[in-house]
Amino acid sequence: MKKILALSIILFFSLTACEKKSLPPEAKSENPPVAKVVVEREKVEREAPLPPEVKIKLKKDGKDSYSWELSGSDVDQILKVNEKLRKQLGGERPK
Repeated sequence: MKKILALSIILFFSLTACEKKSLPPEAKSENPPVAKVVVEREKVEREAPLPPEVKIKLKKDGKDSYSWELSGSDVDQILKVNEKLRKQLGGERPK
């Protein structure tokens, strides 16, 4: 009876040990841990574009009156500058 009990215990342990086999190498490499990469972009503040450039050639005559020549790429901006100069300097009047 002791032999049968010992044999059944040995058989039980050997069967349970055989069931816990390690995973084959294919199964282990199937789902490797994926590194999480976070890319942060630099925030670029967009500045408002500069207003079109207006070049002013200011002239003063002997009678303390002013005249000017304006040049630039934006007609509306040139007209605004001309109006501002007329108000501030009281120079030439449009014809």
